[in-house]
Amino acid sequence: MHFSVMAAEAIELLAVRAEGVYLEATAGLGGHTALIAERLTTGLVIANDRDEQSLALARENTRPWAERIRFHHGSFGDLREAVRESGFEQVDGLLADLGVSRYQLTSAERGFSFLADGPLDMRMDQTTGMTAADLVNHTAEHALADLIYQLGEERRARKVARAIVRARPIRSTQHLADVVERAVPRTGRLHPATRTFQALRMAVNDEPGELDRLLEIVPRLVAPGGRIVMISFMSLDDRKVKTRFRELGVTGRAKILTKHPLQPGEEETARNAASRSAKLRAIELLARS
Repeated sequence: MHFSVMAAEAIELLAVRAEGVYLEATAGLGGHTALIAERLTTGLVIANDRDEQSLALARENTRPWAERIRFHHGSFGDLREAVRESGFEQVDGLLADLGVSRYQLTSAERGFSFLADGPLDMRMDQTTGMTAADLVNHTAEHALADLIYQLGEERRARKVARAIVRARPIRSTQHLADVVERAVPRTGRLHPATRTFQALRMAVNDEPGELDRLLEIVPRLVAPGGRIVMISFMSLDDRKVKTRFRELGVTGRAKILTKHPLQPGEEETARNAASRSAKLRAIELLARS
C-alpha cells in the first residue's frame, strides 16, 4: 500500500486555492498530487517526476482528477520548462517530497534495495546516465570511499571501498550487500550496506546537485504569496533546505512557516515506518520591497 508522507500537514501548509496553479516537483505515485487536485476547481497541478514508471502509475492513481493535472517527465532542472509548457511563468505553490518511493525500493529490477536481488541500476530516469554497476565497478578506490563517506555518512567508507574493489566485478544488489556486510559486520539494527546503497543512489541520480538546482530556482518559480513545502528524509537534504529557507527569510524574500521542522506523529509512523525520518519545512514567498 502507498502512503503519502505527512500528507495532511503538507496540504495544510501549501494552502491550496481552488483556482490556483501548483507544482508537485516529485509526483511519485500521485498521492500528494491527488490531494492537491481534489481541492481545485478551475486550478491546475503540474505533476513532475524523473521516473517514467512512477508517472505512469500516478496517471492511473489520479484518473478521477485527470482534467486538473498535467504530467511532466523531467528533473528539477526542467521545472521551469514544465511550468511554461502548461502556459504559466510562475505557480502559486510548490511541494517536493525528497524521499525514494516504496515502489522504487520494492521493485527488484530497479536495483535500489538489497531486500531482493536485482541488477545494480538505481537510476530514477532509466533512459539516461550511468548505473550503480558502472559506479562500483569503474570508480577508483579513493574516490569511491569519499563518495560513500560524504553521501552515505558511512564512517567505515574506506573499508567498504577496499572490499568492493577487491570483489569486482560486482554483479547484483545482493552481491554488493554481501561484500559490504563481510567487510563491516552489523553492529546495530541498520544493515551494514544501507549507507553504501544510499550513497550510490544519490551519486547515480546526482541528488545533491538536483536539490541545489531546485532550491536555487524556487524563488523565481513560485509567485509572491505562494508557498513552498519540502519533505526530506536525510540529514544532508534537510540541512540544505533549512539553510536555503533561512537565507530567504533573512533577506526578506520569505516568511518561514515552520520555526522547527514538523515530523510525523505516532499514528503515522505506526502505519508507515518509512515516514519515521521525515522532516517537513515550509515558507511563504514575499513580494520584493
